[in-house]
Formats: sequence, C-alpha cells, structure tokens
Amino acid sequence: MKNTDNLKEIVNEKYSQLAGNPDRSVGCCGSSCGCSTADTFTMADDYSALKGYVPDADLGLGCGLPTEFAMLKAGDTVVDLGSGAGNDAFIARSVVGAHGKVIGVDMTEMMIERARTNAKKLEYSNVEFRLGDIENLPMASGIADVVVSNCVLNLVPDKKKAFAETFRILKSGGHFSVSDIVFKGKLPDSIRKSAEMYAGCVAGAIEKNEYLDIIRLAGFKNINVQSEKRIDLPGETLQQFLTVEELEEYSDGKSGIVSITVYGEKPDACCGPGCCN
Repeated sequence: MKNTDNLKEIVNEKYSQLAGNPDRSVGCCGSSCGCSTADTFTMADDYSALKGYVPDADLGLGCGLPTEFAMLKAGDTVVDLGSGAGNDAFIARSVVGAHGKVIGVDMTEMMIERARTNAKKLEYSNVEFRLGDIENLPMASGIADVVVSNCVLNLVPDKKKAFAETFRILKSGGHFSVSDIVFKGKLPDSIRKSAEMYAGCVAGAIEKNEYLDIIRLAGFKNINVQSEKRIDLPGETLQQFLTVEELEEYSDGKSGIVSITVYGEKPDACCGPGCCN
C-alpha cells in the first residue's frame, strides 16, 4: 500500500508540473517530464487535424487516439479517465454535441483547474471535470455510454479496480476505447522500476496478454485491439537502462514497449429467457 501511495505521489507531482507549464509538453519522457535522459521523444499522435481540437488542452501526453475508435455518437454521455487538460474530452464533445455530456476525471488538482479554465473559455456547459481517483470514480453506476482514456491506465497501480470501475459506470450495452502502454515479452526490471519513467513513460505497464485478461475478468465482452504500434525509445535511454544482453534482445523484437488501443463492451442486461446465453 505504501509503495502504491508513493507511486501516485510521483505521478501527481510530475503531472502537476506539466499542468503548470504554459508551454505544450514535448510528450512522454521529453525534457518537460523530468526524465533522466537528455533525449526527447513523444508517443503522442497528432490531434491537430481533428474536429474539436484545442491546442491549450494538448500537453502531448497521449499514446493513441481513443476517441477516433470509440464510435461516439450525438447525445452520448462520455467519461474520460485521466482527462488531463481536457484534450480528449473536447474532441469527444465535438462528436456528442450540445445534447451529449462529457465528464473528465483526473487526480491532479492543477490539471482539473487547467481543464476547467479551457472549458470556460470554450463556453461548454456540458463538459465538466471532476477531481478523483480512477480506482474509485466519483460518479454513480451506469451513467456512461462510452468510456475513453489515453495513456493513463498504465499509471494506475491497481488495474483490476480501474477496469472494474469502468465496468460499473458504463450503462448496460455501453463500451470503452482506451489507448495504453503495454509490453511484449519480458521487459527488464531496470526500466519498469524507474520512478522517472513511471511518471512519464512505461513503468507501471504490464504484459499485453495480462492486460487483456484483466479486461475479460472485469466482465467485458467483444474485446478487440483496435490499433497497435511499437514504441521505439531513444538510444541513450536504452543504453542507460539495459544491459548489452537486454539491449540485443530488445533490438531483436523479442521484447518491447507497445501502444495499443483496446475496445470492450459491457453486456446488455438480461431481458428475458435465453437472452444471457
């Protein structure tokens, strides 16, 4: 429990720093993330061409485009887990429209303040941001048509609770689309246990099949990996954290860090004989 609290403190501190930075972040493990390498790189996809894009809300912290795969429609209620400055929430609002609703949840007070400021500038009365923990979401059960999240659940210590909470807040027949970081093969402990990389990059990520198993155990059906891409870390980072043998194995593709976007559905409630077969 103490270790979990320490990890949350690290993440909170790092993302508070990012929220207070007036400049756009260069992304995961870039210079603004405070990582222990001089290299800068980003895992974030380009949002700038998407409808509803708000530059002030884009801190370059994502690893995919979950809203593009989320099958949003007008009037939906959408919950964005780890909403940051509001980037995905505002993209979602452009689809669900004035008659829909978007709720962002983030555990960092400064991120919530920045997101609320952005929403106020945009005069969006149907977009709100709540301070809260993904492992114990501050909302009633069965309120969301769709849940999205972008490169956040890998930072959550208890992923089983996170997906259980996602299941709880979804309406019967609702679905999620989340982009996240996982790994294939055996990721060296030297990378996984680095506190700096935990806050900005990949530590806290788990093996891909284990990740998908957690989703299944939470009760989701029709689980589908919608997109997948390998994350190539800077050479200086690899040399700093990997042994020669580990570097060779990583270069051969036997192990590695991967960004995936995953879809899953909460089954419809049983309405009569045979409907739950």
